[in-house]
Amino acid sequence: MRLLLSGAMMMALLAGCDRQSGPSGQANATQAASGEATGGEATGNANAAADGDEIYRIDRSKAGAPAPDFPFSGPGGQKTLQDFAGRPLLVNLWATWCAPCIAEMPTLDRVAESHAKDGLAVLTISQDSQGAKLVEPFFAKHKLPHLEAWTDAENEFGFHYATGLLPTTVLYGSDGKEVARVIGAMDWEGEEAQALIAELL
Repeated sequence: MRLLLSGAMMMALLAGCDRQSGPSGQANATQAASGEATGGEATGNANAAADGDEIYRIDRSKAGAPAPDFPFSGPGGQKTLQDFAGRPLLVNLWATWCAPCIAEMPTLDRVAESHAKDGLAVLTISQDSQGAKLVEPFFAKHKLPHLEAWTDAENEFGFHYATGLLPTTVLYGSDGKEVARVIGAMDWEGEEAQALIAELL
């Protein structure tokens, strides 16, 4: 079911956040989505600015690459993606200052709930440089009961994936190999997102 969003929230979805620039830097996601697609990239709804939907790019050029082993922190201490071995993974990089990232979070929470029975692990890993100092209050304020407050204050995931844009979401099969990545904001309850998730399960 598609979310009903306010005008301000919809505008937030139409912009991606420039990861390197931090809170003051925002990239135009229309440019990212309408760029020439090569090497396994597929553009998702390049006309989104006109029809009011989200703007994103699906990149399959890294399909088959193994999951990195960087540590990230959360309520249960440090983990790596290898701690979730044997499970399909949806790894979402976001930040508290990134409006499109925040807009995605409720849909990711519902995906985590609806696919828990399938073993899908939805990991929202913050790229905030202040880590838990910002992320824990965010989770305390927002109702996201099926997500955990994971942090990567060193931005190792962001630099590894090197998309330059938040949100970035990378999907891994239960074999630990990358299936695809979504660069920009996507409706994770939409048909295309659900098709991507189905590939993992």
